[in-house]
Amino acid sequence: MSDARLWLERIRELPIPDGIRIMNVCGGHERSISMAGLRTALPPAIRLIPGPGCPVCICPEEDIYQAIRLGLEGEAVVATFGDMLRVPVNLGRQAVRTLEQAKAAGADIRPIASPIEARIIAEKAAGKPVVLFAVGFETTMAPVAALMAEGLPDNLYILCSGRLTWPAVKLLLDSDECVLDALVAPGHVATVMGPEEWAFVADDYRLPVAIAGFTPASLLRAIHSTIVQWLEETPRLDNCYPEAVKPGGNPKAREFLDRSFDVAAGNWRGIGPIAASAYALKPGFAAHDARLHFPDYDAGDRRHAGEMPAGCDCARVVLGRIQPDECRIYGKPCSPRSPVGPCMVSDEGACRIWWAAGVRKDSAAA
Repeated sequence: MSDARLWLERIRELPIPDGIRIMNVCGGHERSISMAGLRTALPPAIRLIPGPGCPVCICPEEDIYQAIRLGLEGEAVVATFGDMLRVPVNLGRQAVRTLEQAKAAGADIRPIASPIEARIIAEKAAGKPVVLFAVGFETTMAPVAALMAEGLPDNLYILCSGRLTWPAVKLLLDSDECVLDALVAPGHVATVMGPEEWAFVADDYRLPVAIAGFTPASLLRAIHSTIVQWLEETPRLDNCYPEAVKPGGNPKAREFLDRSFDVAAGNWRGIGPIAASAYALKPGFAAHDARLHFPDYDAGDRRHAGEMPAGCDCARVVLGRIQPDECRIYGKPCSPRSPVGPCMVSDEGACRIWWAAGVRKDSAAA
């Protein structure tokens, strides 16, 4: 019997009298859950809720607009991760609404897979300004921080939209509309930052929490752990990804993050500002801070700046208050071919994941 089947059988043997709502924070977890069909395999009393772990989905709309204008008006090369190219901002249909459209309009927009590619682009750009639009959570921002700590070319600037994961979860737990009974915490983030960062869920909120990897077996092991904790009323932090998640996390990655970034309040698209949730360049990197060296092309005079598009429920999906296929525009008009909201763009976005798994409007979850 495979490990996944073994954990599934153990879950099915548990006496679950009422429904339990378990939030899986990470977009990578959601992809694994959906593609493996775990929701349909688990007992119906278990409800798995996608959480806010998609950095593309919560990247501030105004930062995307700034990156677009940097390419079109600032005459800078803009390098960013590929998922960001198709995320729309709130402009009319005839306007340039995405980085992909800005590229088609003549801006020099370059998709990259690693921050080090931005350095290579800058070194070959003969002094032309190059802006790394850095979007991501701790796992993505650690290599950005390493790049910065090693020294940047004079013409390389950082437009930082990095975020920390745990403050958004704390916001959910503090909300009057909290929708979870237990939490599956993100394995990659815990690999970098350490498992201890998630102890507050059990210590302060008395909710079960388990860290999972990305295989069905690891996820089912974590789900089993949270249900046992819930049934026994013994909430604690359980590390179900010990092969990668070690006490204290990755010391070198954390050192780079501490050397390169301060932590400040940050805006989350569709959610709003969250205290101590954003990475910001330390003053020692002011010479490379794009916010200090380029005009603020989004001075707040756009009519719907910072908002989700009309009819889009991505914010409620990210907060776990509705399932993706309950969004008013899921599938029509919002689909991967023509995304309206950010959750349909990234392969870590819950709407995109559900669509790829075959979930259509009003159908059963994957």
